[in-house]
Amino acid sequence: MSEVLDVPQPERCSFCDYLAGVRPFSIVDRSAFTAILVTREQRGVGHVLVVPVAHRPTLLDLEPIEASAVMTTVIAAAAAIMSGFKPRGIAIWQNNGFPAKQTIPHVHFHIAGTLPDGGTEFGDVPELSVEQTDQIADVLRPFLHQR
Repeated sequence: MSEVLDVPQPERCSFCDYLAGVRPFSIVDRSAFTAILVTREQRGVGHVLVVPVAHRPTLLDLEPIEASAVMTTVIAAAAAIMSGFKPRGIAIWQNNGFPAKQTIPHVHFHIAGTLPDGGTEFGDVPELSVEQTDQIADVLRPFLHQR
């Protein structure tokens, strides 16, 4: 289905590289179908990405079992953020195609606790080091399998 959307066409998929260990990235948790990654661009509190392990360019490309696993993982990530960081709200967003501001052609959901004044940051944010995102992952991991 993604062939009908205008999606980015990079030479390599960065998420696939992260999952394969080709490039360093903080992986909070991984199952047969999904992974939770800590984004280096923290737009909220405990901002993570939920991705399918299989390369799927857009939401429309997910198989039913993957879609179910992704949504279950989104909920688990949101609960871990609530337990680990205690934000007053949770923001979840997902984009498909250039017109929707998709920048990486591998479906991913953003999950972030809201900032102290509310909302999330959509402007420029500093890029954290892997060591810094590993610390965020360490906060979240204990809460992932308590549900």
